Amino acid sequence: MKRTFVVGGISAGLLASALVSSPAQAADEVPSVILANTNLAAQQVAAFWYGEGKANLIGATPYDVETKIVAKHVSTGGPAADSKPGVIPAIGDEKKSTSKSKNVNLPKTSGKVFFIGSDGSPHWCTGTSLQSQYRNLVATAGHCVYDTESNAATLSKWVFIPGYYQGKTPWGIYVGKQGFTHYDFDVYEDGDRDYAFVTVYNGVVPSASPVFDKDYESKPYKTKAEAEKEKAKLAADKTTGWSWLKVEEVVDYHQVKPVGTPETTKVEGITWDAWHEFNKYTDTDEINNPSAPGTGYTTQELTGPTAQTQWRNALPGTNFEGQFYLSSDKKKLGYTLPKQGGGYRYFLRSFWANYDLDYKVVGKVLTVALKDVGRLGDNVGGQGLAYNQKVGKPVFVFGYPSGSHPDGNYAFSGKTLKWAYGKTFAASASAIKAEELIGIKSSFTGEGAIGSSWLLNYKSARRLGYLNGVTIGVSDTDGNNRYDTSVSPYFDGETYGVYSAAKNLWSGKIV
Repeated sequence: MKRTFVVGGISAGLLASALVSSPAQAADEVPSVILANTNLAAQQVAAFWYGEGKANLIGATPYDVETKIVAKHVSTGGPAADSKPGVIPAIGDEKKSTSKSKNVNLPKTSGKVFFIGSDGSPHWCTGTSLQSQYRNLVATAGHCVYDTESNAATLSKWVFIPGYYQGKTPWGIYVGKQGFTHYDFDVYEDGDRDYAFVTVYNGVVPSASPVFDKDYESKPYKTKAEAEKEKAKLAADKTTGWSWLKVEEVVDYHQVKPVGTPETTKVEGITWDAWHEFNKYTDTDEINNPSAPGTGYTTQELTGPTAQTQWRNALPGTNFEGQFYLSSDKKKLGYTLPKQGGGYRYFLRSFWANYDLDYKVVGKVLTVALKDVGRLGDNVGGQGLAYNQKVGKPVFVFGYPSGSHPDGNYAFSGKTLKWAYGKTFAASASAIKAEELIGIKSSFTGEGAIGSSWLLNYKSARRLGYLNGVTIGVSDTDGNNRYDTSVSPYFDGETYGVYSAAKNLWSGKIV
């Protein structure tokens, strides 16, 4: 059985006719999971990576999950072809090329896959552009698409950037739309099926318009708990670029709540007009008169030799209303009462009400004006695909290795594309449930190199070949504390079946 991750859209049927004979795969054996299924979602993902001066791209670290395989777990194994060998020609190489070159020209098809890991931080793997009907397909390791750490569906904010270098996106950003992997990897995390094919939207770059942060405001919620729940939902939404979210109080001045209502009320000062509206009339001669439900007032008696001066100063621009004096802003009401023995007592009264208190989520949504730059395969080409090939053939491996060897030596920075060359050999690694792997002698360190393309019959002059594997792990097999082996799943007819579920699906533009 096979299972597929699909991001957005509805998966179409298999290719009506293949270039070569291959095993069929039933459509109902390819379930789907969403990456970015709408244009708006894809725009927000692209804006997330372009925004804030590309800080998330520049700050991303190599993805090192499940990359190191203990040497004793890598041994000779035996992948076997499950049908006849087959190849899918690369884009532009549908006709056989006989050109040869002694130099190794790096493929434009290689790049970095960026996403948010289960730790909430930005990470990257290696990926490569692959032949497909709509020139919109990327191949990488399965655990660079599927979240094997938290067992969530897929890694969020998934994009492919061919030729990425220190914040530069020479051919734009390609947002993942639909991702496909094998059922056995999805369900059992079977290392023999640790590969993925992802359809991507047309590439985008920022237009001349500036990047800006758009204000966001949710609807009011009756309780703070409801608003916090919505905030958490927005923050976790893999299709958005939300940032700087917070819960804010919203006072509903149209609804007065009874005095003492807990948590959902807000005490606010009101004017004399509002007091009249709420209370209709209250005998203010009675200093200790109880307030009407939902409203109240406080009364202050001024005493001492300066009481009259303080009282007058507290009521600037007063207007005489019967026996009351009202301040010009209507916030304070003053009145006097006769004092026994002569003179007057001076009083100031202010008013308040318990309004209904709601909550809303506010903040900023990162927005970037984007421009379409076309399809991935049109811009950088696409490698072909080879499966059921004889083990022992020479391949080139292209990737972005980073991190250190077990002895602490940092041989690769992960900033530039590197290559290795050698003949494949049969391997197995029980630690990752893999009995049918292929290996190659390589000094690549695992971090960042995961997803590296294994290209068979690579023509340096044309920078094209046939994808025959993707790096899923590295190992130190001779015990000298230096990685010396990279391993990949063996591409067979079932690999072609997963590829077939993706190769004819259209993605389209996001702007």
